[in-house]
Parts: sequence; structure tokens; C-alpha cells
Amino acid sequence: MNELIKKIHSVAKSLGRVKLMEVCGGHTNTVMKYGLKEILPENVKLVSGPGCPVCVTSQKDIDAVVEMALNGIKIATYGDMLRVPGTKKSLADARSEGADIQVVYSVDEIKEKDRVFFGIGFETTTPMTARLLEKGFTVFSAHKTMPNAMKSLAQKMKIDGFIDPGHVSTITGSKMWEEINLGVPQVIAGFTPEAVTRAILLLLEMIKRGEKRVKNDYREVVLPNGNIVAKRLINKTMKPIDAEWRGMGIIPNSGLTPRKEELDARIKYADLIKNIKSIENPACKCNEVIRGLIEPKECPLFGRKCTPENPQGACMVSETEGACAIAFKYGGKK
Repeated sequence: MNELIKKIHSVAKSLGRVKLMEVCGGHTNTVMKYGLKEILPENVKLVSGPGCPVCVTSQKDIDAVVEMALNGIKIATYGDMLRVPGTKKSLADARSEGADIQVVYSVDEIKEKDRVFFGIGFETTTPMTARLLEKGFTVFSAHKTMPNAMKSLAQKMKIDGFIDPGHVSTITGSKMWEEINLGVPQVIAGFTPEAVTRAILLLLEMIKRGEKRVKNDYREVVLPNGNIVAKRLINKTMKPIDAEWRGMGIIPNSGLTPRKEELDARIKYADLIKNIKSIENPACKCNEVIRGLIEPKECPLFGRKCTPENPQGACMVSETEGACAIAFKYGGKK
């Protein structure tokens, strides 16, 4: 580890200011837990991107599912989604008022065909939702795909290199990143502090050489073609759509929805959710944290009004992937 840090400082001496982005909540957790930002030279900045699926789920989608629950539609979803603040209420608030909301760890726990699954996540969790659709269950899909979101970031922000999401890459494969061509160096990395530190070094070395390629440094898990079985199941049951990302707006072909309209809750309950008006908390800076524009502690609510026990924004909800929740966990209010 010390040798990697020495090499990073040595290579950085020949570079100007460099901005790198990690785009995975698991990497964010490693970076903050082990203080990896503190080991970097002054001219190298590492920022967190939209790697938390709970965080990037749009306010409108949260409000839509809350509205469905309050109107007697039975819902199932993952635990973190309960606590994401909506415009007026969270799913936890709806459940306290009598809404039937089942928290699941696996889609196999859902047995009732009249229960709607609120599906979130990137390519990693999408196969589970696809499995549910194959069985004929109704889904409200807020699933997102990473490639076009990263394209958007590369086009709109000055990012010199990406640490690609490791878990996502196990599904998509390394060839996919080569094909989309973000125009900057990319490293697919594992999740140990050594793996993330090595990814930073590899990016700096590629920047120094002027290379704009993809390096798969997670070969023990990530194959060139990814998980073919999972991808086939996703393609069989879901199709790409334009999707709204919190903080990033509508990104073309960056979401997934059921191929069968009769299993798509957005269509099935369209009349119920069509008049929803969503408003985000203007004091919450989650939308800027997601894009790496500010650090969590730069938000005026961080550690004051906004804590993991009382989240005011989506970035403070997931303690394993949300940048604000992770920063609070390892750094507290200071």
C-alpha cells in the first residue's frame, strides 16, 4: 500500500490538476472508510459520482409509489427505500398510516401477485427484478443503467478518469466499457483499499501517457462479456427507456421498464399518479453531491438537520452506498 502511494505521488508530479471520479457506492464506502482522499497529492482530486441507486431515484418516482401505497396498492421494496424523503411523505410515513408495504431482501419473498414491487438499482440488482417479471409480477421500475449516465458526466463535467463500478461490471462485462468510449481513461476496480489505490495509480499513469482506454483490474470477477445469463434475462423481460436521475435530469436510454405493459405499474396505475407534483427540499444538496460538485460536508444540512436517523435527502439514507450517510458514519459532523 505504501509503495502504491509513493508511486501515485511520483506520477502526479508530472501532471497538472487531475479530477477522478469513482462511480460506485461500494467504492465510495472504501474511499471514506480508509481515508483514501487524504493520501492523494494536492493536484489529484477524487470525487464521488452517482453510484448509489437509492440516491439517484427521482423524487417523482418516490412520490408516485407513496401515492400508490396510500391508495391501497400493496407495495414491496428494499429496506432503504422506506426512508427516502418524498415531497410530502416517505414510504415509512405511509406505512405508519396503514399502507401495506413489505420490506424484502430477495424478490423471492414476494408471494402475492397483486403486490407491486418497487424495483431500484443498477445492472447488479436488475436481474432479480427481471426474474420477478418472468413470473408475471407487476413492477414499478426505477432501475437505472450506468453507461449513458457516465457519458453524460463525461460530456458535462471535466472528469479526467473514471474508476468504473465493479459490481455493475460483473454483469455488463469489460467489453461494454470499451465500446461506449467515454474519451478518458477508465479502470474497473475491486473494493479493497489496495484495489482502489491501485486504480488511482493506473488512471494517473494512463493520463500521463495520454491513453484513453479501459483497464480491467478486477479480472477475478469481471469477464469480458459479463454475466450472459443475467443479461439475457434482463433483455427478455425489460426494455430501455429515458429515465430521470436525481440531480442529473432525464438521461436518454438510461432506465429499464417491463416489456409487458400489463406488468408495468406506471401504466397500470397511470390515472392514480398522473397529477403528482414533486418538489425537492431546496436546502438539501444531494443533487450536487451525486454529481461530485460538492463534498457531503459542504451541504448546510449535513450533520445538523440531516443525519442517518433523520435524513433530509436521499444521500443520507443508505449507509453502504449513500455518500452523505457514509461521510457521516466515518467522519461525523466535523
